[in-house]
Amino acid sequence: MIDPIILQQGSDWRAQAEVFDEIFFVFLALGTLVGTIVVAYTLWNVFKYRDDGSEPKEDFDAPIVGELPTGQGGPKAKKLFLSFGLSAIVVISLVVYAYGLLLYVEEGPDTSDAGNIEITVEGYQFGWEYIYPNGYSTRGEMIVPADQRIDLNVTSRDVWHNFGSSELRIKSDAIPGEYSSTWFSVSSEDVEAQGGEATYRVECFELCGAGHSAMTGQITVLPQDEWEEWYAGTQGENTSSVDSAGAGNASSVDNAVIRGAPA
Repeated sequence: MIDPIILQQGSDWRAQAEVFDEIFFVFLALGTLVGTIVVAYTLWNVFKYRDDGSEPKEDFDAPIVGELPTGQGGPKAKKLFLSFGLSAIVVISLVVYAYGLLLYVEEGPDTSDAGNIEITVEGYQFGWEYIYPNGYSTRGEMIVPADQRIDLNVTSRDVWHNFGSSELRIKSDAIPGEYSSTWFSVSSEDVEAQGGEATYRVECFELCGAGHSAMTGQITVLPQDEWEEWYAGTQGENTSSVDSAGAGNASSVDNAVIRGAPA
């Protein structure tokens, strides 16, 4: 297992998107390298052992279709078992490497030094409502701080939905009467790269009715100080219906009763 501490850069956490991008790059790079070696070696053998019309040498041990070249330690047997051994090492190494990273994605970064933020996500036909720890809620837009682990408790009021963001590499079922959990984190560097306010598209990935394609939303990530100022202004508020481009038909739905996160 890979220690999650290794996956953290100083006090910064690695987001799920970074982990999945790294896994993809490693598999792509190693697959390209191994494929190039295998294809090159195959072409070299095709050229070396091509039929040039001459009689084969007396000691030429031709392969027999359907039989493994045991060869009592001959060159063909050595090549075969060497290739099997190298392949096993590569595959096992990749499995252990990817498994360690996926454990980090499943468990999330360690929050012993800093508290995380839990937000309840409720899907409904056809929109999303986000309920914050203080009871304040928004529709269509989730507003969170940078450099902070965000825990999501996802559920549904009516039918099955699936909450997710392709850019953040998060995806979680929204099932009536049940809660599923996921997390994400966005670095302040990513926020600065988008001009001081990072936005990510939210979609429903479960066919849930006629308005499924319009069931979109947005995650807005602010610098920590700006978010704290915004969050302080929500104290004492009940419900806020945010009208954004990706809010589906949320603006046409009456304000819903605030529901707390699961115990």
